[in-house]
Amino acid sequence: MTRGESNEVFDGRETIPLLTPFKMGNFNLSHRIVLAPLTRSRSYNFVAQPHAILYYSQRTTKGGFLIAEGAGVSQTAQGYPNTPGIWTREQVEAWKPIVRGVHEKGGIFFLQLWHAGRVSNYGYQPEGKPPISCTNKPLQKDISNNATTTDKYPPPRRVSIDEIPLLVNDFKIAARNAIEAGFDGVEIHGAHGYLLDQFLKDKVNDRDDEYGGSLENRCRFPLEVTKAVADEIGADKVGVRLSPFADYHDCEDSDPQVLAIYMAESLNQLGILYCHMIEPRMVTLDNSNTTKWSLMPIREVFKGTFIVAGGYDRNDGNCAIACGAADLVAYGRLFLANPDLPKRFELNVDEFNHADPTTFYTHDPVQGYTDYPFLQNTI
Repeated sequence: MTRGESNEVFDGRETIPLLTPFKMGNFNLSHRIVLAPLTRSRSYNFVAQPHAILYYSQRTTKGGFLIAEGAGVSQTAQGYPNTPGIWTREQVEAWKPIVRGVHEKGGIFFLQLWHAGRVSNYGYQPEGKPPISCTNKPLQKDISNNATTTDKYPPPRRVSIDEIPLLVNDFKIAARNAIEAGFDGVEIHGAHGYLLDQFLKDKVNDRDDEYGGSLENRCRFPLEVTKAVADEIGADKVGVRLSPFADYHDCEDSDPQVLAIYMAESLNQLGILYCHMIEPRMVTLDNSNTTKWSLMPIREVFKGTFIVAGGYDRNDGNCAIACGAADLVAYGRLFLANPDLPKRFELNVDEFNHADPTTFYTHDPVQGYTDYPFLQNTI
């Protein structure tokens, strides 16, 4: 079947494309439904907590692929309260029982590596210093496109060329720590307006050195990070998430298609396991924007496993797999609210829990976290 859009409707209880097995490098997946990385703000003092064992194991199936929430790679990486890290010994040890809980149910588990860059403030930075970025320009709007304040996002400090190898090393050490914690691999967060995305996008990156200006220069730092991580733990254990078409956190590019294709070609050269792309329609988080862009040109270029995310339902996901637009489909809010999502898709039920946005980022260890109900008799 040629790659492209499909209008086919998948109903009934026959084997659907999303529930067919897939070999992702050395990993044998039993289905194509991926738990997307979701910040949950339940990691007190930047240390993953025991209640995450239940949260992730609830969403684990044998042969299922899960991507853990973004974990900060260093002291300068944090930008939100109670998000986990992976740069200290305490953090590594805290992740181990969580990973073990997923593995005991037969899941494949990657950790997303994250640096917020300028999406931070003095309170999250060592000694109350400004957050770092490729630029000294502050955000003008946040991820929901609301006006920001200088207190929430103060002007960042532009990192020097001499500091960039240190940042690359932070990602490398974080990847090594993730493997020590038991994760099967890592996903490098190059999306959503955070540090790597800030370097990639020409509306933010205003540098005039070898890390700014041309497309090749803007991509240099993210690719150096990816190469260092791949060299450290093996390219077959590395994925990269990108959102070239989005303007999250005031991070936009003038030619996102060219940027995306260049990154896909460059990632091919590094031989990484997968590329995880955010749908162009997700210009904002409410999936309300139409767009002329498509992921298909990137899909055609990238030679590894291709994961798509962004507002998919059961039928959208099946169509994406059936027509070759993707190998795997990542689900965020739908998987959050329905921990038995693969089973619901298999049964083609009409009954789905609705995600409660008011509890996405609360710090309660149960509410909006492990209390979403399963279908009767399907656990």
